[in-house]
Amino acid sequence: MLLATLEGSARAQFVLHRNEATVVVEPYAPNIVHVSLSLREQDAVAPAGYGILARPVADGWTQRQGADGAHFRSQALDIQVAPASEKKAESGTHADIAKFFNGSTPWVGLHIATVDGRSLVDLRGWGMAVPNYKDGTAWLNADRRPSDPPFFTVSASFSAAADEHDYGMGQNQEGYLDRRGHVLRCAHDYNAPGGQSVCVPFVVTNKGYGLVWDNPSRTTASFGFNDQNTFLSEVGQRVSFFIIAGDYEAQYKGYRLLTGDTPMPPKSAFGYIQSKQRYTSQQELLQVARGYRERHLPIDDLVIDWFHYTKMGQMDMDPAKWPDPVAMNRELHQMHFQTMISVWPRFVPESRYYNTLMQKGWLMHQDDGTPTNGLPYDRAGSDIDTTNPEAAQWYWNTVRDNYVSKGFDAFWADETEPDLPPNGSYFHVGPGTQFFNVYPLFHTAAFYNGMRKDMPGRALILSRDSYLGAQHNGAIFWSSDISPSWDVLRRQVPTGLNFVASGMPYWSTDIGGWQYLPQSHKPEHPPLLDPSDARENVGGFDDYPELYTRWFEYGTFQPNMRAHGSRLHNEVWSYGKQAEPILEKYLRLRYELMPYLYSLGWQSHLTGAPFMRGLFLDFGNDPNVADLGDEYMLGPALLVAPVTEQGVTTRSVYLPAGASWYNFWTNECLQGGQRVTVAAPIDTIPVFVRAGSILPLGSMVESTQDKQTISTIKVYTGADGQFTLYDDDGTTYAYESGKHHIAELHWDNHAQRLNSSDASIPVDPAKGVVQVVHP
Repeated sequence: MLLATLEGSARAQFVLHRNEATVVVEPYAPNIVHVSLSLREQDAVAPAGYGILARPVADGWTQRQGADGAHFRSQALDIQVAPASEKKAESGTHADIAKFFNGSTPWVGLHIATVDGRSLVDLRGWGMAVPNYKDGTAWLNADRRPSDPPFFTVSASFSAAADEHDYGMGQNQEGYLDRRGHVLRCAHDYNAPGGQSVCVPFVVTNKGYGLVWDNPSRTTASFGFNDQNTFLSEVGQRVSFFIIAGDYEAQYKGYRLLTGDTPMPPKSAFGYIQSKQRYTSQQELLQVARGYRERHLPIDDLVIDWFHYTKMGQMDMDPAKWPDPVAMNRELHQMHFQTMISVWPRFVPESRYYNTLMQKGWLMHQDDGTPTNGLPYDRAGSDIDTTNPEAAQWYWNTVRDNYVSKGFDAFWADETEPDLPPNGSYFHVGPGTQFFNVYPLFHTAAFYNGMRKDMPGRALILSRDSYLGAQHNGAIFWSSDISPSWDVLRRQVPTGLNFVASGMPYWSTDIGGWQYLPQSHKPEHPPLLDPSDARENVGGFDDYPELYTRWFEYGTFQPNMRAHGSRLHNEVWSYGKQAEPILEKYLRLRYELMPYLYSLGWQSHLTGAPFMRGLFLDFGNDPNVADLGDEYMLGPALLVAPVTEQGVTTRSVYLPAGASWYNFWTNECLQGGQRVTVAAPIDTIPVFVRAGSILPLGSMVESTQDKQTISTIKVYTGADGQFTLYDDDGTTYAYESGKHHIAELHWDNHAQRLNSSDASIPVDPAKGVVQVVHP
């Protein structure tokens, strides 16, 4: 049985045979192991799939062979692969059943535990079935070319404790937090019922392990049914998964090790990003920019959406409406704006590059080489295949020559599902049915690699799709083209918490929703804001200024803050005189929080963990938060409870046990472990501050390009506290070589004293910067 040893193996790979199955165990760290199983040995021993950057490392692992099977042990994990089960003749009912039914794979006994004997995962069963009519999978063979490897539907079931809770797995907009008790379709699907779904097959659990499902095809995951978690992928040649042992922080550090860190975005990405569908001309965009600067409102980014070009894929700007983009960007830069422009990956046959892409074979295509298109309903052309490295390089070079040359700073990589579903089509890497979910990983990498090479500033890429490792490509993500309704706003909160829990720290929504407003909408309760002076913009949607304001308040406390949508106007002065001062209040608050937010970004870069956090991450010992998806932590200090109901002026908020909590607005202190009803008038989103928090606030600026000083350091007493205050130049990659500034702040609650590792930070309350908040 012993085919390879751990120590000294070229790939730290241990290979076992269990009847017809090959089982491979590969350590990646003391607490991380990769397991693959296949009926085809060459597939079982193949490297991990796309998005996995790390390589196996056997240091610190030992192995032994015993009567009870093979054992692998590190300082964190104890793994057992049981001996092969004996083949014996069946009798009785089992024999009768065997005449007509049999499993596709032999039993493999796999047990993963901690070194102190606490069970983490047992493999309950696995499958590797050829496409067939009984399972409804025979159609898969139509998507396989003779030159492709055989298609199998692959699956695995794992033990799930009765009190296990599961989070992550990308974006699912059905409105729940805990995945347990739900079936999830892990696939990029623009038309998913609740809003676009995005597959990031990484789940974190409260039972001391995270699991990465290493398969890019469309996958159905079910959690907790029959006391097990099951993953079933349409196509693969093996079952492949990673187990990361440890608490939540260890699970995120493990994910970071496997798939790469999250680069620091430019500081402007933490500011306000203004967009709409769409700014139609250079004149209109400049008017909006002047409107913000004349009002002295903080803002960093302006976005040009689609149809700025003369043809889809032409990679130009219509000179009739954008006569001088270079001069426009020069003027915007002088006003301290950054500009982002939407670039689609699609090309119509009439566009100037289409023939080149056809000749090179660089379009996603059918078996006969015909480019995939969406006819007759979708006439926007075909997608470039950026899984092909030559096509990816050409694509970036073309973007650079046509847009970077005009002064644009950032890119909106739209339609990265890709927009034309790849099943039945083919990528450079293989059949789209097998590699259904990988396109956004490759496509965002095309931008990121090019921007790092050809642009001096940090890459900022807005994408609506992701996959394992896409966080490493300088991308921020959003929840796609959602509808403008209270129901959608409510579902955004748990949607975002699960997405960032998937190892993707940067996520936001289109504030106000993207889709067009209905002609009329009569609210259930009297609107809290008068819509009469915004009729041109909101039409008959009487409560839309209220909805937009509540959404804007929520957006203030998201990793990125971006307004977007299909209204005639979408600036903060566009929703009536009653809404305007409230929107301005939160816009200024966003920039006041900048030192805190930017420091949180640094922690995500270091640890891989999100800083918008479901309460389960910080208060796992409180059973009341396991499925609480309508409030969350933003960093270690702030508990945010968005208002998502129309017409209400109070909000029930649960304060987690184990801490005291200060009302951010009133400084009232309340004990945790209770649900309270708090005031939530239209200008107030309930926010609480955890006792022991150190909250650095910045001076008022109109852009992150302005010099911002620390105006206030708020200390909320009641517990010891610590905060790492981080800053750098905000624009370059110099931080990667240590050119940044860190101040370790510590609050000694017993001594009532704030200390700093940096003498330039004034920590004496008498100097007027430190504000100590008492109960």
